[in-house]
Order: sequence, then structure tokens, then C-alpha cells
Amino acid sequence: MLEIPVEKLASWRKEGKDFLLLDVREHDEVQTAFIAGAHHIPMGEVPGRINELPKEKEIVVMCHHGGRSERVAAFLEAQGFPNAINLEGGINAWSLRVDSTVPRY
Repeated sequence: MLEIPVEKLASWRKEGKDFLLLDVREHDEVQTAFIAGAHHIPMGEVPGRINELPKEKEIVVMCHHGGRSERVAAFLEAQGFPNAINLEGGINAWSLRVDSTVPRY
């Protein structure tokens, strides 16, 4: 499974790269902090909502610190999504290294 640092995600967004940012955190976490444009599906709902995800596009999976997103990216890869990528360090790393306006929790 692939993994990218938050700085790479920031450059992809700046370049206008075509990918899906999948946020697998819980609803209350997303209300606390989010990255604009992310598609939110809580981790436990991913299997039942997998049809919402494009197989042909790179999917960057994010959570709080990177553990849940790593599991979801591995699950997606096993389900035939060859372009599932884990966001290293999650939204916490995003807040620390890219956008300090995103609250940490």
C-alpha cells in the first residue's frame, strides 16, 4: 500500500491533481476539524458505501493520525482499488505541517 506525506497532498491540491480525498473519521471529528473538499465516509461505513468510490482515481485516505486510514486503504486495495493511498500522519500532521488554521484535537 502506498503512503504519502501531507506536503505531497498539499502540492497535489495546489496543482489541481484529480484525486479523491476520503476522510474516514467519525462525524464529531469532522465537525471539529476538516480539510475542505474531502469526501466523508466514517471507517465503519466504508464497506457499505464502497460504490461511492471511483476505482479509476487515486484515493487518498485520511483520519486523525493515520492508523484507521491505513486499514481502510489496505481494505480498498484488497477490494480492487489499486490507487488507494494512506495519508501519513492524518489531519494532525496536516495541521502541524501544512495548515495551522485546522484545529488539532
